[in-house]
Amino acid sequence: MMDIASPSVRTKETKSEGRGVQSIEQGAKLLAALADEAEPMMLKDLAKVAGFAPAQAHAYLVSYRKIGMIEQDEDTGRYRLGHFAIDLGMTRMRASDPIEMACDAAKELSKSTSLNVALVVWGSFGPTVIHVYESGSQINMNTRPGTVYSMTGTASGQIFSAFLPETAVKEAINKEKREGALSGRVGQARFVSKKEMDHIRDVGFATVEDPPVPGISAYSAPIFDYSDQIILAMTIIGEDQYLQSALEDTFIPALLATTQKLSAELGYRPSR
Repeated sequence: MMDIASPSVRTKETKSEGRGVQSIEQGAKLLAALADEAEPMMLKDLAKVAGFAPAQAHAYLVSYRKIGMIEQDEDTGRYRLGHFAIDLGMTRMRASDPIEMACDAAKELSKSTSLNVALVVWGSFGPTVIHVYESGSQINMNTRPGTVYSMTGTASGQIFSAFLPETAVKEAINKEKREGALSGRVGQARFVSKKEMDHIRDVGFATVEDPPVPGISAYSAPIFDYSDQIILAMTIIGEDQYLQSALEDTFIPALLATTQKLSAELGYRPSR
């Protein structure tokens, strides 16, 4: 969800940016509500979600209609985002390079956590590493750009297994089984139950109990785009001793915060 800070909350960063236009910041709450709800809304409902009185919200909506930021259905009276909002969104999408954005985020995550971070895409042979950012620690791992992961025997592979269409997942898993040890993939294929897949979707990340390299574990999370499709997996990798020292209170939250922020910047709205 879009986070619009109250104008009364002044951070040091806000102060350094100079004085803004308070009415614009206030009115943006209405636009954020329309974007988050992702469906046309009646005035009273829109005002309630955005924290406005109906009369106050209506005044903003009149101006937004004039510039095409919102539209009102003549038959139902419901409001929705208008053509100008669509133009802005499309321009933002055309100017965004998901891989470049993910690379910058992965590099920062590696730096802040002192963990190795891998970016994985869905390639012709399955989950394929495209970038690895090393923390500087000398850990024995065989992950390099071009590495293909097992669909079920690695954290990255399980993320794609959980969030890709079921048909594509079954086809990839069957192909991996047919190839066996000759596949060249990292990770040993294993049976993953529907319950395990549901758990990954619920918590938003995946890991495996028996990692490909003993003593080194990985945790992976998905990155989605505006069409709600998974486009990347981001995976943190480190020695068990170091990972376990701050796994639940630092490392997993940092991973999820990074992937969720990237997804939001690429237009993903989980409420849909």
